[in-house]
Amino acid sequence: MKLFYYQRPDGLSNFGDQLNSWLWERLLPGAFTGEENVVFVGTGTLLNHLLPQRIASAKKVLIFSTGAGYERKLTAIPEHWRIYCVRGLLSARQLGLPAELALTDGAILVRRLWQPAAEKTSSFAFMPHIHHAKAAGTAWLEVCQQLGFQYIDPCWPVEQVLTAISQTRVLLAEAMHGAIAAEALRVPWIPIITSPRILTFKWQDWCSSVGLDYGPHYVMPLWPFYPRSARGLRSSISYGQYWLHWLSQTPWRTLYRFQGDQRDWVAAQLERIAHRGHPQLSSDSRIEHLTVALEEKLEKLQD
Repeated sequence: MKLFYYQRPDGLSNFGDQLNSWLWERLLPGAFTGEENVVFVGTGTLLNHLLPQRIASAKKVLIFSTGAGYERKLTAIPEHWRIYCVRGLLSARQLGLPAELALTDGAILVRRLWQPAAEKTSSFAFMPHIHHAKAAGTAWLEVCQQLGFQYIDPCWPVEQVLTAISQTRVLLAEAMHGAIAAEALRVPWIPIITSPRILTFKWQDWCSSVGLDYGPHYVMPLWPFYPRSARGLRSSISYGQYWLHWLSQTPWRTLYRFQGDQRDWVAAQLERIAHRGHPQLSSDSRIEHLTVALEEKLEKLQD
């Protein structure tokens, strides 16, 4: 069969997408021959109106732990698709699927394949979303260096990212699959948002599966680097909501100190979040239960 996952038009490698080939080819050795009649769709926010077009040549489609979101809703499940599980309850509800198919993101299975580092080399690490890592260039790296934080680039090879996550005590994660890998490797994490572009639906969907609330900390965007966000009514509303959340979380007395290089201000916000935020991690028993459930679904898929 053929493994399908999102690949960016600009050719940039993205941890959450590239994790597919690293993960599934190890869990299903020899299964991916490139034959296009059968397509396996794994991790990613891919269940939308575009997916049937993207895999139109497939005679059989296997959906495994995929999430709904982006673009327009998928209004009907094609008859030749078999859904083994989806990312969370929100995906199941949007697609009209039974709640028992809401399991979790398959990236949790990383814990069966990767041994966490025995030694921690950093107290905090920050992993931005791929869009923001690309837009900011070296700015996020410089902010992290200023703070003494580990910077984790979502463009790094999968194993380099997994190593860096396992070596930190707390991960500040804007990249959702960074947080999922942290869950798998039992590293506490704090959710971060640095622009309105982040899709909260997919975060809420996955968090529902591990029994956690999604309460992100809002950080001022790196204006000199990020592209404009508010270009229409919907994005303008999203942009306004973003700033309201940011203002509600930012101590008013610190607003008077905002002057000079904006990166210094962003660094101060990240530092405050790291030291005053509340890292979260689901229970060991819940993650083990979900891992076993995914393994059982994977066995059924191979029958």
